[in-house]
Amino acid sequence: MEWEQVFNNVNPYIVRIETPTGYGTGFLCLYNGDKSLCGIATAMHVVDHSDEWQQPIRIRQNETGKSKLLNEANRIIYKDWKTDSAVVVFPKGDFPLPTDLIQLHQTGSPISIGVEVGWLGFPQIQSYTLCFFSGNISAWQEFRKAYLIDGVAINGVSGGPVLYVAENEDIQIVGIISAYSVSRVSGEALPGLSIAQDVSHFHDVIDQIRSFEEAKRKQQELEESKQSNGGKQPPPTNKPIEDKTQPS
Repeated sequence: MEWEQVFNNVNPYIVRIETPTGYGTGFLCLYNGDKSLCGIATAMHVVDHSDEWQQPIRIRQNETGKSKLLNEANRIIYKDWKTDSAVVVFPKGDFPLPTDLIQLHQTGSPISIGVEVGWLGFPQIQSYTLCFFSGNISAWQEFRKAYLIDGVAINGVSGGPVLYVAENEDIQIVGIISAYSVSRVSGEALPGLSIAQDVSHFHDVIDQIRSFEEAKRKQQELEESKQSNGGKQPPPTNKPIEDKTQPS
């Protein structure tokens, strides 16, 4: 699959995340069971300040230009500082997003050194233009769950998805752009390496949402069982109901 086709396929999933102090890039990464809630993945540093100070965040869908303003009352942000990753969860309503999802790469099996990847984002030098970048995996750093990539990352691209085309032509998201490490050995800014965090945090949040949905379903079954039993409490099951609504 050519990169142009990858860009066209992924474009509807990309959003520009605007805050009172700046902006970054994000992408659709999850739905709950009935798709009433959606989750936008990004780099934590894009939204952390606004979340800490309870400031509004605007999610702008790239393909249509339509936006949704989020505040403390209608959003939950799941953050992980270790991987500079965050998921902004909010009611989808009529916000224009695809109904399916792009596959997240499986954790625990990083892609190989030398493989070409691409990434999308809104570079500060052209802040409202979605741009495509590409490079090769230079290294995998297990200690911080990050790829080093031989390619450029500009301010504003933070949080953009890093894309990999598998042998079966499936598009997978393997990480997010987190930073750009510039070489200054000579005193001048020389070409460096992009740092892309893996998708482990996004998998964790998806599991939490599923667990919460399962807990709600079991709670509903419990209430229905009590009603059909004349209001009496049914015998306990061996598996407790867990509520995992709190961010990690």
